[in-house]
Amino acid sequence: MSRIPLVEESQRPDLAPLIEKIKAQRGGRFLNLYRTLAHSPTVCEGWLGLFTAIRQKAKLDGASRELAIMRVAVVNGAEYEYRAHMPFALKEGLTQQQIDDLPSWTVSDAYPPKLRAVLAYTDAMTKEIRVPDAVFAAVRAHFDERETVELTATIGGYNLVSRFLEAVQMPHETGELKAHN
Repeated sequence: MSRIPLVEESQRPDLAPLIEKIKAQRGGRFLNLYRTLAHSPTVCEGWLGLFTAIRQKAKLDGASRELAIMRVAVVNGAEYEYRAHMPFALKEGLTQQQIDDLPSWTVSDAYPPKLRAVLAYTDAMTKEIRVPDAVFAAVRAHFDERETVELTATIGGYNLVSRFLEAVQMPHETGELKAHN
């Protein structure tokens, strides 16, 4: 159960325009994450804008994006985020083996050099904050400036997501997840 009650649409008609915007950008659903964020409409709207930019408007390829998100979820123990992004990771071309190997990716041969660079960068940003020069150089070997900024924002942003979800003990969606933050 969430530590913060979920906003019910019927109880907050003043939020109807924001809720409709969320539904339009998140597959028609008002997910528990947004039902919690809606307690602060300005934070909720900013969050929606940031994660719409990361997920839907970025140049960064979907496999790299979803791999970084999934690794953040694994490192931070964020089951909600992990479960929410599994279908997207598969849709973007990651294999079940790559997903299964995330906890011990450093000893897996399931990742080509580009994805290994994403994983090392994700680990450095998530676990250590400061990124070693060699790790950053490996990322730059595969991504241009825009993609590097987008990958960095994805990793940083989804660390925010997982920390928020875990702090408020976000309950899983009922039924199948079709959209996410």
